[in-house]
Amino acid sequence: MTVTAEFFLRSPSLPLVSITTELQPDQVTCTHALCLQPDVQTFVVEIDATDKVSEAELEALDEVTEVTSLGESDDKAVYELDIELAETPFASLDDGRSGVAKMKSTVITPDGWRETKVFKDHETFTEFRTTMEEHGISLDLISITSEAAESEDFLRDGLTERQREALSLAVSRGYYESPRQVTAEELAEELDISQPSLSALLRRGERQLLTASLDAPTI
Repeated sequence: MTVTAEFFLRSPSLPLVSITTELQPDQVTCTHALCLQPDVQTFVVEIDATDKVSEAELEALDEVTEVTSLGESDDKAVYELDIELAETPFASLDDGRSGVAKMKSTVITPDGWRETKVFKDHETFTEFRTTMEEHGISLDLISITSEAAESEDFLRDGLTERQREALSLAVSRGYYESPRQVTAEELAEELDISQPSLSALLRRGERQLLTASLDAPTI
């Protein structure tokens, strides 16, 4: 039985909180995170264009090692940020782990992160909460619900519904053929999302499928 929990993680040490404490925005939306190196994580964030945050200001933050502008979407400036993890409990924040999947974009405020995640069971959620507390991050639970059916597919491979939708479309349209029969931009248009968001869904889904496959027992 899967468990969906909405909660607030409170700690000034969480990645990206410095954007809301040192710059203008009251909050930042993080659409996805991807670990490319053991001590660096790449985040795609959306910042309200009216806050007028510049690349130079982002690059000046101590935790940021690299900034790439991805343009604008729905009056929001979109950036890819490489963050030096330092003392951050990376493993506990990694949505690619088997049995945990982020369901909505993370909302970041000066107090911490607001997230909604689905866990494969209550034990997995309890382990997550314990890990947070061990690293000095308090978890304020907003809501938690149990659902019997998302389940067989989720427990088997850990994909979220949106990841499964994006991967299924990519396969059916020939994205993984050689040569490719469709571009990422065309797939993103079909799903009515931005190309960076589409790429993020595919990367996270591919990573989760590989993780689930490699962790599966050999018959």
